[in-house]
Amino acid sequence: MTTPAALSLFDTPALNGVPLRNRLVVAPMTRISATDAGVPTEAMRRYYEGFARGGFGLIVSEGIYTDRAHAQGYAGQPGLTDAQQAQGWRGIVDAVHAAGGRMIAQLMHAGALSQANRFRADTVGPSAVQPRGRQLVAYGGTGTFRIPRAMAEAEILQAIDGFAQAARLARETGFDGVEIHGANGYLLDQFLNGHTNQRQDAWGGGIAQRMRLLLETIRAVRAAVGRDVIVGVRISQAKVNDFTYQWPEGTEGAAAVFAGIAASGVDYLHVTEHEAWQPAFAGGDASLVQHARRAAPGLAIVANGSLAEPVRAAGMLEQGATLVALGRGALANPDWPMRVRAGQPVRPFDAAVLAPLAGIKDAELALREAAAELAG
Repeated sequence: MTTPAALSLFDTPALNGVPLRNRLVVAPMTRISATDAGVPTEAMRRYYEGFARGGFGLIVSEGIYTDRAHAQGYAGQPGLTDAQQAQGWRGIVDAVHAAGGRMIAQLMHAGALSQANRFRADTVGPSAVQPRGRQLVAYGGTGTFRIPRAMAEAEILQAIDGFAQAARLARETGFDGVEIHGANGYLLDQFLNGHTNQRQDAWGGGIAQRMRLLLETIRAVRAAVGRDVIVGVRISQAKVNDFTYQWPEGTEGAAAVFAGIAASGVDYLHVTEHEAWQPAFAGGDASLVQHARRAAPGLAIVANGSLAEPVRAAGMLEQGATLVALGRGALANPDWPMRVRAGQPVRPFDAAVLAPLAGIKDAELALREAAAELAG
């Protein structure tokens, strides 16, 4: 039986006037399954459509590269830089809408973490600082990351324009909104991080100054899509190459980041942690979601991080989240909303579904099984 707390996940909120059928979101997950030209495939259409048929109210795409200079992060990543790529996404968005869901395009610039950019051999970042860790084998990388070239002013402005142009294409393609990827160690996060951003110009300095690229990108994206399209931002402490990283500025830094984002005019803030309910900083008791809620009391907040269990997911609403995003839980249960609403147990996560779209057949089978169970 579905608990009263879990039932709150099935309220019907709205983002920027766009109604959602529940508070459940599919988190952005890299699937490296686009063509060499960055065009989404039929397999990707079935993958995203399956989550909408499974009952999720909102689906955030995997990271989409935003320009042909340095934004692409890895082979198989989809883009949103030309008409062919946009047309591929149109079929996906139309399928999601037909199944009752809404869809957000997550816009991403890899910066110094690019490891398979088909357009350029070099990498760029805020400063010539080698990223920590090693390239991601799952994304086709090997060895350590290259030392990036510090971006010139013109290249920074070009990156901002890339986000804006991709956002415009997303609007024209039919996406309900865009999410600016400011998390997980990619370009916007590199500028926010004092370790990777050692600039002495107007794009560096204290944490408030290091937010400039993110805030300028938000302004450009909003101008590109207008007021009636959803605009969100994803933020994290951990990086794909530095999983245990925490902001050295602690609670004060979190307050500055979240207050700055709240004042920027975005419609939601997507906060991701490994375990979203855990304290964000040593010695404290507040999660990153709670820090965000304190600094941005009127802003919609999406919580993400190990929330596949319904009780955990509902608990994040009590901590101040507006929506709850599932990653691995959604891969294991593309019908998670249907199952939980019907009081059925959720399936455990199987790492095999992390292979490029290996979970499509499993997802389709899960949906058929769920329909049979509900009918019975």
